[in-house]
Amino acid sequence: MLRAGVAAAIAGPGLGGCGSPAPPLPDAGRLRRIAEAHWPHRPNIQGTTGGGLSGIDHDPQRSEYLLLSDDRSDLNPARFYTATWPAPWLKPPEPKDVVQLQRTGGAPWPARRRAEPGTAIPDPESLRLRPDTGTLLWVSEGDVVRGFGPALYESTRDGRLLREFALPAMFTPDPARQRGPRDNLGFEGLALTPDGHHAWLAMENALIQDGPVPTTRAAGGPCRLTQVNLQTGQAIRQIAYVPDAIPLRPLIPGSHADNGVSEVLMLDSDRMLVLERAYAAGAGNSLRLYEINTRDAADVLTTDVLATGNHRPAEKTLIADFASLGLSRLDNTEGMCWGPTLPNGKRMLVVVSDDNFNPLQTTQFAAFEYTDRP
Repeated sequence: MLRAGVAAAIAGPGLGGCGSPAPPLPDAGRLRRIAEAHWPHRPNIQGTTGGGLSGIDHDPQRSEYLLLSDDRSDLNPARFYTATWPAPWLKPPEPKDVVQLQRTGGAPWPARRRAEPGTAIPDPESLRLRPDTGTLLWVSEGDVVRGFGPALYESTRDGRLLREFALPAMFTPDPARQRGPRDNLGFEGLALTPDGHHAWLAMENALIQDGPVPTTRAAGGPCRLTQVNLQTGQAIRQIAYVPDAIPLRPLIPGSHADNGVSEVLMLDSDRMLVLERAYAAGAGNSLRLYEINTRDAADVLTTDVLATGNHRPAEKTLIADFASLGLSRLDNTEGMCWGPTLPNGKRMLVVVSDDNFNPLQTTQFAAFEYTDRP
């Protein structure tokens, strides 16, 4: 998701805000920073403009990372990059290749300003490699203003489009703006179960009928996390997740501030990590990592409107507040994946920030040692 990042960059890593809600206490010691690196601004990668990295996944067979750009084909056609980042992770990931994501028929996606009215232009936000098929799943936030809702696609490793999944009608934009997804607040996260049979699609904020976006005074309405059977292509379950109130207050009262889900990642078949990313103009960014158990929440797939008392949202446990992890700054972190297993046998969690192609922001890669507490 593109954000008003200029004020955040000027503010640097400022993470406080007078009167901000007190954060919950994290489960101490779950994340330990082991590396941090940055790409330069707008690197030229095989003739394309690097940046806008909103999704990341690791391919252990090829020892490379897949990096999805959320460029809506404005600078260059929709694409992802491959890169290597070998231990000890002192240098930034080295780009290897650019893969263009294709639309039906094999053509690249056109830029929005040149797109025909009936052509959906994706806003790529997250991707996952399917180890069993070698194909890629990726989500788009859609373009509600132009009448297109969020979407889930599957492509080959060389970018050829295989299918677009049919999604529940609740994700179809409403021209009257009375229900359905809000613009730029659609599918932001994508998780794949360890067996590769199911995907989870995470909304950044609530559907219009389910409640408001978060404010500095109140949590937002529930986001819907939808489980899709990849064999049948059908949504089979859905749970609700409530994002925090905005933990930062903007420097100038009334100026822009937001909070929402920016990525999800499976710990095992049922447990999921949820990354909440907040921004407040003049105050900066906040990043909080939570754990939920998808089995503990009620199935709301057939619930038309999520209201108090008609569902049980997922309970969440704070794993880490990134402000305490020793990073040089916090930025617009939107990608999260498991990296290679560390020498001590623990998992390596890798995150990347979306710089919005803004010179005052950064493409930040960070790696952490993750300690599980089942």
